[in-house]
Amino acid sequence: MNRLWLSAALTACIGSPFGGAVAACDDPAAPEVNWLDCNKPNLDLARADLRGAILTGATLAGANLAGARLNGAYLGRADLSGANLEGAKLRDTYLVGANLAGANLESAAMDRARVDRGNLLGARLAGAAAAGAQFYGARLESAIIDGATLMGANLEQSDLYGASLVATNLEEAILSGANLEEANLEKASLRAAQLNGATLIDANFRGSDLTRANLQGADIVGANFDEALLGNARWVDRRRCRPNSVGSCQQ
Repeated sequence: MNRLWLSAALTACIGSPFGGAVAACDDPAAPEVNWLDCNKPNLDLARADLRGAILTGATLAGANLAGARLNGAYLGRADLSGANLEGAKLRDTYLVGANLAGANLESAAMDRARVDRGNLLGARLAGAAAAGAQFYGARLESAIIDGATLMGANLEQSDLYGASLVATNLEEAILSGANLEEANLEKASLRAAQLNGATLIDANFRGSDLTRANLQGADIVGANFDEALLGNARWVDRRRCRPNSVGSCQQ
């Protein structure tokens, strides 16, 4: 039997990873709709119910998804650049490799969302709830993340150059190897956060809480720790700071 024919036959029998259904780009917005690789830029989907939808590789650049329900949806590799996702529900949503450059995610619910290797350059996430979310290797340069909740989030190897994280909750977050050069973390909560090996050049930690944080091997040249709480933090040289350390690691 011809190997090429056999391969095609097996593919037809087994189907795609999404159940073998062919994308129906003309179908209306609905839970579990299949818009795989569909081209839908600038579409008005405000408050649409797209729970569990297959939007992998879809083009939704400039779309209005404010308040949309996208919990558990598949948006891997999707183009959401410049999209409005303010207040959208994105819990457990798959956004690996998605393009969210310039997107508005203010007050979005993103708990446990997977945004690994996503492009969020200049995105706005102020007030977003993203506890336990995955941002491994994501691009977040110049992103506005003020007042967001990223408790326990994984931002390992992410690029947060020049990002604003004022009063952001990063308790127990993983920022190992992340780039936070010139980032503003004033009054942020970084209790027990992992910052080992991170680039913190010229970062602003004024008034932030770094109690029990791990900064081993981090580059802190020019970083501002004025009024920062550093009690029991593990310093860059592996020293353990005194419990009452403020502004500097005291022994």
